[in-house]
Amino acid sequence: MSKYYKYLIILATTVVVVLAVWYFQNIIAYILVSAVLSLIGEPVVNFLERIKIKKFSLPKWMCAGITLLLIWVVFLTFFRIFVPMIAAEANKLSQIDSNRFLIALNEPVNRIDAFVNSLSINRNEKFSTMALLSHNIQSVLNISVFTNVFSSLASTIGNIFIALFSITFITFFFLKDEDLFGDIILLLIPEKYEERIKEVMISSKSLLMRYFVGIGAQVSAIIVLITSGLCIVGLDFQTAIVVGLFSGIINVIPYIGPLIGIMFGLTLGLASKVQVMPAEQLGHLLIFILLVYLTVHLVDNILFQPLIFSSSVKAHPLEIFLVILVAGHLSGITGMLVAIPGYTVIRVFAKQFLNNFRVVQKLTRKI
Repeated sequence: MSKYYKYLIILATTVVVVLAVWYFQNIIAYILVSAVLSLIGEPVVNFLERIKIKKFSLPKWMCAGITLLLIWVVFLTFFRIFVPMIAAEANKLSQIDSNRFLIALNEPVNRIDAFVNSLSINRNEKFSTMALLSHNIQSVLNISVFTNVFSSLASTIGNIFIALFSITFITFFFLKDEDLFGDIILLLIPEKYEERIKEVMISSKSLLMRYFVGIGAQVSAIIVLITSGLCIVGLDFQTAIVVGLFSGIINVIPYIGPLIGIMFGLTLGLASKVQVMPAEQLGHLLIFILLVYLTVHLVDNILFQPLIFSSSVKAHPLEIFLVILVAGHLSGITGMLVAIPGYTVIRVFAKQFLNNFRVVQKLTRKI
């Protein structure tokens, strides 16, 4: 009877925890974002603590404050530089005649249609790129899309302010006391498991720090490579940097992100030249833009991803691929974004508590 009572208590506790997480999801999101920012900022805090002028060294609270200020400066500089560029490109798109855009693409589109139809098994159904573009191009070039986005942002400005203030406040204390997040977790853990949970948190923190730093390096490298490549093939720097920026950030979404980036780059790149470039040259520009993306993503797949996904979290690429597929199926894009960090923590936890199972031993042998 006591055995069933124990299982009932565990089940009831699990349900209460899940409901609490769902009800306080915004607050938990603030805490998790702050934890990630503190992981990224912790090396800066440690560096500032090591600086000594004679016998004087900066107190921990000042190191945390300077680091938080640097994080804010980076974000504000980013928006200050790139938001006007994005707005200018959006304004250009709104002024383009979509019919002229489609007419200018006639020749390259006909070549694509001929190539695809030559490979088609069903000869009765003809593929038409123009029909596909006509269905979607109007919404892409319509400024109302951007207007609706900014209207939505304006309507939630209060929530955004609360989120930014909360994340800033929490991040400061996570930076000031690097063990604070762990202490919060330990409050919810039975005392007999405390030492093992500490080991889990130390291992997870090390792996996640390497992962997030690697992601930042990957995004930066892709932005630089795509921007440079598009400038080389003839796009203006402002257009190239906006496309590179979008492609680098959206690339964080596994597998789907690069495809979205390619479509965005092709649309904005061709739209920026449709009024100044003869129609026959647009096909060549299309090919060159595609070559830039293919080259960059080849470098990403061969060099960047193995270093970040395999080395930083110490998991096999196929293992990572399957985890991302499952997470995407369960929770869409959000699931794909949190799949690798979440899986990393689960593996570390499993190694500590479930290492008697052979499958766990196989999956965690490199940790």
